[in-house]
Formats: sequence, structure tokens, C-alpha cells
Amino acid sequence: MSVSLNWISAGNLEALKQETAKVIRGGIAVFYHEDQVYAVDNRCPHLGFPLHMGSLCDGILTCHWHHARFDICSGGTLDPWADDVPSYEVRVDGGEVWVNPVSRRTEGTEKYKHRLKEGLEQNIGIVIAKAVVGLIEAGVPEQDIARIGIEFGTTYGTGWNAGLTILTAMTQSVDKLDKNGKILALYQGLVHVARGSSGRGTRHLLSALPTADVPFDRLTEWYRSCIEVRDTQGAEKVLITAIMKGIDTKRLSEMMLVAATDHFYLDGGHMFDFHSKAFEALDWAEVSQKERILTSLVPMMARPTRSEELHQWQAPLNLVEPIKQVVNELEQNAAQAKLAGGSKNARLSADTEEQLLQQLLSDTPEQTIALLRDLLIAGTAPAQLAQLVALAAAERIVRFHTQNDFGDWIAVLHTFTYAHAVHERLLQSDEPLLQRAIFHGAVSVYLDRFLNVPTAARPKPSGSAASANHQELLDLLDLRQQIGPAAQWVMDYIHGGGEPGALLNTLGHALLREDAEFHSFQMYEAAVAEYDRWQAAAGSFAEKAKETMLLACTRYLAAHAPTARELPHTAKIAQRLHKGERLFEEE
Repeated sequence: MSVSLNWISAGNLEALKQETAKVIRGGIAVFYHEDQVYAVDNRCPHLGFPLHMGSLCDGILTCHWHHARFDICSGGTLDPWADDVPSYEVRVDGGEVWVNPVSRRTEGTEKYKHRLKEGLEQNIGIVIAKAVVGLIEAGVPEQDIARIGIEFGTTYGTGWNAGLTILTAMTQSVDKLDKNGKILALYQGLVHVARGSSGRGTRHLLSALPTADVPFDRLTEWYRSCIEVRDTQGAEKVLITAIMKGIDTKRLSEMMLVAATDHFYLDGGHMFDFHSKAFEALDWAEVSQKERILTSLVPMMARPTRSEELHQWQAPLNLVEPIKQVVNELEQNAAQAKLAGGSKNARLSADTEEQLLQQLLSDTPEQTIALLRDLLIAGTAPAQLAQLVALAAAERIVRFHTQNDFGDWIAVLHTFTYAHAVHERLLQSDEPLLQRAIFHGAVSVYLDRFLNVPTAARPKPSGSAASANHQELLDLLDLRQQIGPAAQWVMDYIHGGGEPGALLNTLGHALLREDAEFHSFQMYEAAVAEYDRWQAAAGSFAEKAKETMLLACTRYLAAHAPTARELPHTAKIAQRLHKGERLFEEE
């Protein structure tokens, strides 16, 4: 029998019988067992430990590190947290053992997608990581990978959750990241989806009403009425009826967001932000996922905190009644403007933007509410006002003093991510009732004022050229509470002519190399998105706004670093295994 020249010699058969196991060129482990010769990749597909150091008994090869078990014939694993190990064809010719270095197993994109689904179902990080690496290396678009997580997270569990928000936020941000960053972003998002939804039952949807002849305006009234009394089952039936009726996504989002703003700043802003992220996911999800994505938002409306019921919104200043009064005025004005054919597309000058920003940061909320009302009545684009509220909220983070309780970082973060979500939605909608959210965000900015007392000083440019070594910033974030030095590095980078895209990528890695908590993902995505929105504007005010976004992001990430970094370590192992690296070579 002749053997192809491409095959690799594993030596003499009699010698192999004595050794029972050996490693040959190409990192292939060859075993003699039960009068047969077998060959598999020497790296355990779980975490890369050398399999020739394992035990082979009754046809089962066991890795000694985590006790993963493999069928020596096929390479198939008995353990769902380990992948199958590649196996190789073996021939014996003239007493010499030969191994075909081409594995019997092929790793196509469908195999990786299947493994990703299994990793999500069983909440196994290394399986998710290896699937993401394989799919990215195969050129599968990031949104296609994220869709798998969106489908899983909205099918199992109780509804939209933090994991789905993280996955959507990271998918929205991948264009700012290099390939390694993209892998980490999707992996982190998918792991959090698995943590939030795996092991939970299927979320069964209710049926639509028997007839879809109900006018959409009536369905909107019914939906708001159900949400008002926390009847989430009724609300779900109305929503599904509207979807079955063929109502477009824009009007569906307005129906749901109007209900979400009938009360003030629900659950510290999370309700609006989660809605916004679900609508963003809907932009690139499969059409078939629409029902599950939208209905996943309804359960959270059962028990949200309504901020108008909180003491700080009522006393010592009553901030609820002025907003209600202004909203009534705006509704009347909107009706009159509609009759007159008016529009709300006017842009503010830079001077007026600066005036409004300072007013938003002031101690006079009644004047802030009045100014916002006047600008809306004058025809100012609501999205621009929302953008300035988001800028003011970011300024609170830049001015946040470390003498505050550490947990108070989340208070200023909530206001910022809420205001960002309002900005994004008002860019997509002209629904007058959604303008209420601008006022809710502005009051939250006001209520955060004490977190700027004392005020953290904004760093000043030192005049030095931008550092080309971004590792310097990452090294700062290897140490705890390097908020000031990190912000100074970024300020010098900005004013020293540094390339913004490279900085956004570095900040992304500063986030993704950590075992980051939920709010840090929110911070990065919102800051990056708001930075991009200000890119479209010219002038010194816009430049300072972009600077504010970068400083706010840097300060928040610096305050929450470093961590144990277990998740990114797992992703790194997955990447090294995919590249064929030997993680445990003997010297």
C-alpha cells in the first residue's frame, strides 16, 4: 500500500505500541489503543491542554485538566462544554504509521452558528467565544452573529433584559473597533444574554384579538390604558394585534414610547433606554423576530418606579406640575401648528446652544423648563434639544467629583444614557407627546447637580503632542481610580492632534478587556453615538461637545477599572486555539 507524500510519518508501529502515545509534526497526538492506531489534534478543544498527557481507556480519551472526554475514533466529545477534537485518518504501511494531516472535520459557518446556539442555551462562555471567533474569522457580518443572540434572548426568559441591551449596544459600536475588538464586543454581549436567559423557560406569546379591524388610534388608546393600570397581558394582546394589522415600526415605537412617557423617568431611565435599544436591534434583526422583540418590552412595564411619585421630584421644589402644565401648552400649540401647517426643524445657533447648556446645568429648573417650552414653541427641532440635554448629562459626568459615594457614578450615568436614548428616538419620530421625555431628562440633570459639588476640574491641554502609544492610556487603567490622569491623557491626545478613531478603538478595548458591569457598556455606546452626532456640526461648540463625550467616557471607565478580566481571558484563549497556537508547549 502506498501513502501520499503529504502524509506525515508517525514512526514505527512496534515503537508506538511501547509508547502508547506520541506527538508528531503538526501538533497531532497519535495513540495505540485496543490494537488500533488513532490520531487527534493534541490540543484539548476546551482550553488547549495537551491530550497526549491524558488517559485513554475503553475508547474514551480524557483530558486531565478539566476531564473533558472524547471518543478516540471520531473525536466527538461527551461533554457539551468542550468541542469535538479534530481527528485524522491513519494508515499503517510496511510497519510504519502514517497520518493524513488534513482533519476529517470541517468547521463551516453553520457549525459555528450551531455551537453558538448551544453555548447560549447552556451558558458556556468558552463555547460562545470560540463560535464568535470562528464566525468573525469566516467573514460573517457582526449583525448576523448578534441576531442569534437577540433571537435566543427574546425567546427565553421573562423579556428584554440587561444582556440584550449590552449585546445591542456593542453591535451598534462594532464599527469603531478593530477585529479583536469586534470579537470581544460580540462575545461579551452574547455572554450576558446567556446569563440573563439560559435555563429559563420559553416565553409564550399571547394571541392577537380576533379581528384586526380596530383603528390604530384606538389600539394606541388601549395600549396606554393597559400600561397605566399595569395590565401587561392586555397590553401584549393589543401590541400583537397592531403588529398583525401590519402597522409600521415607526408608529409601533411611538405607541409604546408614548405609554412609556405617560409617567416620568420610569425606573431611573431604564425603561426608555431599554425600549430604544430594542428598536435599534429591530433595525437589523430578522423580520420574523419583530413580534418577540417588541413584546419582550411589555413585561417590564408591570412594576416600574414612576418618578413623579418620588419625594425629590415633589419637594422642596415641585417639578412635576410645571412639566404637566408645559406639556398641556405644547399639545395645544402642536394642534394649532398642525392646522397652520407649521414644522419643527429650526436649528439653534451656537450661542443659543451654549445658553441652553448653561441653563440645563443651573440651579433654576423652573427657568429651564420654561426655556425648553419656548424653544419648542418657536419651532426648534426637538432632537436638537434632546441632544443638548444629553450633552449636559455628559457634562455632569465630566464634573463628577471622586469625593462622592462610588455608587453615585450610576446616578449620573442613568441620566446620560436616558437622555441619549431620547435623542436617538426623537431623531426617528415627530410624535409631539415624546417631547415630554426632554423635560424628564432635563429635570434629572438638575437633580444630579449635587454630584458636581465640589466640581471636578476639567483637565486643560498641556500643550504636548499626542502620544502615539495608546498603551499608555491602557496602562493607566491597569491601576485603580486613575480618573484624573486618564482624563488628562485624553485631553492632551485630543488637543495634540491625535486621531479620534484610534482613541475610540482604545476606549473600546479599555471597556472590553474588563469584566465590565452593565452600565459601563451603556456608557461607551452612548458616548460614541453622541460623539458621532456632534461630528455633523461645525464650530467650537461642537468640538467642545465631542471633547466632553470622550472625557465623560474615559472618566467613567477609569472609575470602574481594573477588574478580574476573566471574560476577555476566555476570549483570548478561544482566539489562540482558532489560530492553532500551542497553549501548553513543553520546553
